[in-house]
Amino acid sequence: MDMSKQLNSNTVLMHRPLTPARVIRGILCLFVILLTAFMMLIYCAPMTAVLLRFFSIHYSRKATSFFFGIWLALWPFFFEKINKTKVVFAGDSLPAKERVLLIANHRTEVDWMYLWDLALRKGSIGYIKYILKSSLMKLPIFGWVFHVVEFIPVQRKWELDESIMCEMLSTFTDRQDPLWLALFPEGTDFTQEKCTKSQKFAAEKGLPVLQNVLLPKTKGLCICLEVLKGSMDAVYDITIGYKHRYPSFMDNVFGVDPSEVHMHVQRIPFSSIPSSENEATAWLMNRFQLKDQLLADFRDQGHFPRHGTEGDLSTFMCLVNLVVVITLTSFCAFLTFFSSCFKIYVALSCCSLAFLTYFRFRPSPVAEIFKSVFSGEKQS
Repeated sequence: MDMSKQLNSNTVLMHRPLTPARVIRGILCLFVILLTAFMMLIYCAPMTAVLLRFFSIHYSRKATSFFFGIWLALWPFFFEKINKTKVVFAGDSLPAKERVLLIANHRTEVDWMYLWDLALRKGSIGYIKYILKSSLMKLPIFGWVFHVVEFIPVQRKWELDESIMCEMLSTFTDRQDPLWLALFPEGTDFTQEKCTKSQKFAAEKGLPVLQNVLLPKTKGLCICLEVLKGSMDAVYDITIGYKHRYPSFMDNVFGVDPSEVHMHVQRIPFSSIPSSENEATAWLMNRFQLKDQLLADFRDQGHFPRHGTEGDLSTFMCLVNLVVVITLTSFCAFLTFFSSCFKIYVALSCCSLAFLTYFRFRPSPVAEIFKSVFSGEKQS
């Protein structure tokens, strides 16, 4: 009885009905996403993320970001142009192509996808990297993508995560490499059960009791501030709100929800953020108290303050990008099916990507290897 009421309630809350046409369209879109990801990954990644990296990390990242970016730009196109999801930006107007750290609330499992809509508008979609659960690295195809584009996997155990984060963050300090590094300080998506536990913990520790966000974990932010200090331009504090229902991944695929995604962005110069752990912790707590109030006001008013800071995506440019990606994918598919040599290449590429991802291996430039070997010999 209760389950029936819940299902009926969810059906009423859906922005659009789940029709057979939406199911077919969603499956086709997902098929295009997976096929293009697989073909571009196995043909491009060994060249850009492995071979080129032996000569230059900078140019390896540039090439990888280019191919990753044109594929990733398909997602905002599907969200906004095909599924007709309205994405509304509010807050500060942002300059293009800065090196930034993004901190955002984590309302649902698809929040991170909508950061792509902002990155695409700023010409940085290929440079976005996430700090994400290590279990996601085990996903077929996507796990390989996450490794190639250098996402940072964490296990939510600080004694294990600290060394991994330090090691990977230290490779992102070159200002010549564009970077959008995304962090969700709550560590998990928001549910009422998690919120109740968070509130109980906050009350016991004398911390702010929040209603619309979870209490943030601060160690990840502190280590980002420490390692990346001097190499970043700003922090973008992003607050995400949904109308009228929090979407799941399959809601996105089939285009039934969300009807609108609202993103409030505040740009904070990196140099103005306190560097000591205690001060940075207090700063983050204050930011999440502000997020909590922003989301409460959003629920009452239906929008964030100062909305309309970013324009719509260009349909023409989205279609051009789609044609380019599908053309590249079709060419790769043709080579795979009609050439024995390329069948062997695909098999070797899959094996190498599986090996690299499993062992979390990324090549170092040959010049650096020789330099470290010779410097070691001189010291001895």
